[in-house]
Amino acid sequence: MKIMIVDDSEMTRNFHAYILRTAGFEVIDAVDGADALDKLYRFSDEIKLVLTDLNMPIMDGYTFIKKVREDKIFDELPIGIITTIDEQKNRDEGYEAGVDFYLVKPTEPSVLIESIKMVLGGD
Repeated sequence: MKIMIVDDSEMTRNFHAYILRTAGFEVIDAVDGADALDKLYRFSDEIKLVLTDLNMPIMDGYTFIKKVREDKIFDELPIGIITTIDEQKNRDEGYEAGVDFYLVKPTEPSVLIESIKMVLGGD
């Protein structure tokens, strides 16, 4: 099962990719929302969940999420936010944009995997 990680920090992408691969997932990464949209359309049949940061150059996480949710083919695609922003207004904006969960960095690996399993319906 493939999960896309969207984050402008290579270190963060690598850290989350390691956690996901250890849990048995395949990973596709993207450096910002624009890169993620391109890859999402190229691999739309394969990607089962997206994890995105909020603060990124070129296209931020909120814009990316809104663009994904505007396209009906991604209606059921789960999206999670992983960010350093721990403000209720940002959480609210994320949920209003259509995310399934919101986690604050640094994220415990077990919490990340449990959040993913919860929205994918697996154990």
